[in-house]
Amino acid sequence: MKTYYVYILECSDKTLYVGVTNNLKRRLSEHKNSRNPKSYTAQRLPVELKFYAEFTNILVAIAKEKQIKRWSRAKKQALIDGRYDLLKNLARKKFR
Repeated sequence: MKTYYVYILECSDKTLYVGVTNNLKRRLSEHKNSRNPKSYTAQRLPVELKFYAEFTNILVAIAKEKQIKRWSRAKKQALIDGRYDLLKNLARKKFR
């Protein structure tokens, strides 16, 4: 069974990049070696892996990547920190 990864990188400018791959080691190398010089991470090197999760279904992995990309920085940071108890509250919209 094939394994897929959803991952979060922290870039040098402190932004968080979310991606999906079927080979985490290769993909990290591509990010770190600027394989595509016009890519988001190539212009923000160095990058550091902060989080990854494994999936056996590519459709589930892609859906999770898209979901996490829509999250606020605070919610992504809670995921990175393993503060799963905060995720639900961070999902709530704040109205003024």
